[in-house]
Amino acid sequence: MKGDSQLKKFAKLMLLTVLLAMLVPAGAALAETSGTNGDLIYRTPIASADISLNGSSSRQQQFFQILSYWKVTGVQVSLDYLASPLTQNNRSSVTVLVNGTAVTSFRPVADGQKRQHLVIDVPGSVLVRGANTLTVEGNLTTGDDLQICTPNNESENWLELFKTSAVTVRYVALPLTGTIGDFNARFTGPDAISGEEGAIVVPKDAEASELEAAVYALSGFAQTAGGGSIPLLAAGDDDASGKKLLVVVALRSRLPAGLSALIGDSGLADKAVVRLVRPDSQPTLVVTSDNPDLLVKAGRFVGNPALLSQQSEGAKEITTATDTDTPPVAIAKITNLTASGDKLTGPGHLAQNYFIALPANRSIAEASKLSLNFRYARNLDFDRSMVTVLINDKPIGSKKLTSELADGDTLNLTIPKNMDLSGNFTVSVAFDLELLNTTCADRQSDMPWAYIDKESVLQLNTKDRTELLFNNYPYPFLRDGIYNHVGVVLPEDRGDYTYRAIGNLFNLLGQYAEGNTGEVAFLEDGASADELAGFNLIAIGSYRNNKVIRDQNGKLYFQYNGDGSGFVSNEKMSIDETYGQRLGSLQLIDSPYASGHGLLAVTGPDDEYVYLASKLIASQAEMWKVYGDAAVTDKDGHTAAYRFKLEKTDQAPVVQNILQRKDALTFTAAAVAVMVLVLVSLILMIRKHRKRRG
Repeated sequence: MKGDSQLKKFAKLMLLTVLLAMLVPAGAALAETSGTNGDLIYRTPIASADISLNGSSSRQQQFFQILSYWKVTGVQVSLDYLASPLTQNNRSSVTVLVNGTAVTSFRPVADGQKRQHLVIDVPGSVLVRGANTLTVEGNLTTGDDLQICTPNNESENWLELFKTSAVTVRYVALPLTGTIGDFNARFTGPDAISGEEGAIVVPKDAEASELEAAVYALSGFAQTAGGGSIPLLAAGDDDASGKKLLVVVALRSRLPAGLSALIGDSGLADKAVVRLVRPDSQPTLVVTSDNPDLLVKAGRFVGNPALLSQQSEGAKEITTATDTDTPPVAIAKITNLTASGDKLTGPGHLAQNYFIALPANRSIAEASKLSLNFRYARNLDFDRSMVTVLINDKPIGSKKLTSELADGDTLNLTIPKNMDLSGNFTVSVAFDLELLNTTCADRQSDMPWAYIDKESVLQLNTKDRTELLFNNYPYPFLRDGIYNHVGVVLPEDRGDYTYRAIGNLFNLLGQYAEGNTGEVAFLEDGASADELAGFNLIAIGSYRNNKVIRDQNGKLYFQYNGDGSGFVSNEKMSIDETYGQRLGSLQLIDSPYASGHGLLAVTGPDDEYVYLASKLIASQAEMWKVYGDAAVTDKDGHTAAYRFKLEKTDQAPVVQNILQRKDALTFTAAAVAVMVLVLVSLILMIRKHRKRRG
């Protein structure tokens, strides 16, 4: 299939994004130490929540990163744990491995309900640039030494790893090489993201072309920022001067004089330039041109992560002939789970996870199937060994392993329709490999084993999720991975909060975007209805400074009072007059300017509350608070979401159901034929009876 190669490329990119998100879980932080050597510290929590090692033999894997521009001076693993009080200390052990190499083993201390703390130094020889794998394996025994060859009670074998456990990397940042590719790696690096070191800056009262170029660039950075946020700031914002890394997007005539002098190009009417300046003080990537159209094209270039990472020079010129587009996003029906096959070794419960990339606006339809091809060792206890397939940790089917099929087994499953899968999801293949008389035999790390063949595939039938609800966000603003005719209606008066709100919106939209070929347009609040008709609209501002919000106040679920100073009560929520002046709101309604389009109002009585509302859809970590088609929030963090639209049933029309089912179609055809025969017979009998009487 033509789209298969494109899908594989897209899946790799999405897998990288998810991996980065795993590498930078919630709570990761960057801080300077007080040491005399000036080392920096990057701390990656082992997990965002407490995790457990259960059973007599189990393992957990997590990831941490060594960035290309770090000179590592030391790595430590800190484990905070609590072992089962029944643990036999002299017979139980925990092994810590980094990239498959054991770095230490220890006897877990079971001291009632008292937490234990252990610090492990990781040798530099086992570390690699990029992603590193940390594995914690537990062999936990609670049985009495005198009980020989008796089954273990697996429920009492446990070791709890607390979320305070972490990997700490001490490092020195290497000097910037002066290339665009190196700047890009640092700008989106997890240390810069968690330390809030970077920002994108546009001129105050930015023109439409400058904002359009900036959000394309922001979308590209958001794809590789691991779920972190990159602010969009106006020139002169106090926060911009304190950033260590800047991306400045502006027409050259609107650049600050100091930056304009560093560009050096005499004529930019027929080209744009992306140039790295001030590498030794405040590294700044300047995106500029005299031509608004070429400035937008340069923004698309920066919004192509693959192209930007390939730049080995300090400047790149963009002309009308420069190819800046990302490859088209292909939605293929057949997806291979693994490119070359995956082997799992060891006894007990083992799982292999596969990330499946799917545009956020598409969901799994009926008749989607999974075909699993696998093989396994013959030395299993086949009365207790099995394989289970899970999607997003929910089981969809299992199969018992047998000695007859050990050299080539299959499992074919239909994905249940009621799972309501949309967007990206995870397929897990879990084996329970049980050995005979395991309490009397030493366990071997390479036995038993199971192998998932590369012929294992997922057949996906998908459909659009087109109902205007935050449950389906980012639809309608993204469709099949690209911007879907997005029109951003700006307020009449723009302050710093306005630009920050735009940055919030496009951080999350950029994370969902898979290509840079869609359309984003910035419109003034006085744009005509004809100008607004061609877009899915995002109206930013208050009743007083955005005409679109003012004109459509009667259609909003949370409406403003007569003078626009605050929100009033509705059928879902009682709002005090003064409290209504301290709320920000998100509301998703049908566009009044064109059927089939949507309008998102990001609004509040003043700019601060508009910014508060935008924070609800600035990241996936906050997005869970928003559902239905309207939400309100206040400065104290209280958020309420509601659904005002009537719910639609998922049942297909009767005719459609009949046409999709062969058995029903056959029965219906037969019934219709019988009815026709009966009707004809009645007509003939009536005619015959009338002739006789006549």
